[in-house]
Amino acid sequence: MDKYEIKGRQLSSVELKCLLVSRGVSVDKAVYRELGGQSRLNINPLTCNCMLLPDSTIVQLTDVKFHLNYLSGMLSWDNLKLLKYASQLGTPYSLRMQDGKAALFCEKEFVTFVTFPDYTDFYSQKTSGGLPFIGNAVLQGLDWVSFQCLWHCEFAASGRPCEFCFSGADHQALAAKNTPMPDAVSADDVREIVRYAQEHTGASAVQITGGSTFDGRSEAEHIRAYLAALDGFELEELLLYITPPSDTATVDEYFALGASRIACSLEVWDTARAASITPGKIEYTTRRRHLDILEYIAAKYGAGTAFSNFIIGLEPFETLKEGATYLAERGIIPSASVWMPMGRPVMGSMTAPELDYYSRVVDLFGELYARYKLEPAGCCGLNVCMERDIWRLQNPAAV
Repeated sequence: MDKYEIKGRQLSSVELKCLLVSRGVSVDKAVYRELGGQSRLNINPLTCNCMLLPDSTIVQLTDVKFHLNYLSGMLSWDNLKLLKYASQLGTPYSLRMQDGKAALFCEKEFVTFVTFPDYTDFYSQKTSGGLPFIGNAVLQGLDWVSFQCLWHCEFAASGRPCEFCFSGADHQALAAKNTPMPDAVSADDVREIVRYAQEHTGASAVQITGGSTFDGRSEAEHIRAYLAALDGFELEELLLYITPPSDTATVDEYFALGASRIACSLEVWDTARAASITPGKIEYTTRRRHLDILEYIAAKYGAGTAFSNFIIGLEPFETLKEGATYLAERGIIPSASVWMPMGRPVMGSMTAPELDYYSRVVDLFGELYARYKLEPAGCCGLNVCMERDIWRLQNPAAV
């Protein structure tokens, strides 16, 4: 992977990705105007823009200005509360046109040129049932089509959302107003969206994600239908993010129906912080059930078939290290999703960690992947998650 210099310090692509994801970028209007028609680049945050560093590292592109303007107009939770965090949301990073290309700057210092995935009309499509692709599925990087919330989050509707979660905040607000929750996306719609993504964008991997549920049976009904709808698709990966069920038979069924890996994400290891940041997971499904299911999967289906996401930046390095090590020792992949503070404040803060924190995380996860022979999912990587980037940093011949 390439190296970049910022303020006299050499950064790897993964370290630069962490800074860009956590701080956001200010994008000059000329970049949209000159490159939007030929690239996957849109001012609407729901299109999940990303940019490619010269070594093909994929980086979420959050244009902070447009992002915050968009949030103020569409989310149902109280955006006025964000105003007191405005001083924490500045970014030194910008994209401008230079010599006909998009150039990344840190303040006035040129960092590198970036590119974007090829243009697609994916986000202008609707299924035959009338469901818009936009707002229901996103393209991540070059490989992935992801469904971020296929059914609503019951934890959030009960007043126990994860603090960092957009969808959870929206579901909590709907419940407070006694407004009906959105219907789950149908299996037919999922099938159509995946087929279009494969045929028109080259996507080869799928993420299935929904809200957390009290009753695993209702969630299982949805997942069974989605897996059946995708039967026969040639996919490199089919990831399930699930609420840990109370029985292992449900997990066995998911693998039999085609799942390649399953996540029961803890998000935060520090138990005191987790009680505040992920209250539903602590109160309803409990830390123990998450670990029981993850350990069962790894023991029965092999190292790397179970994984758990950590939101990188929400807890001290020491507790993150403890949790990531605990999982890796048991053949469970600790995944690393960089916290984007411009979303929602967590524990009263929208301030991201400094570079040294991310550098320690990159070194730790790389060491764990090598020691326990854990290879994260995917080929090129994901917009916000950096586990595949860390693995590629160690295995350049595999790129």
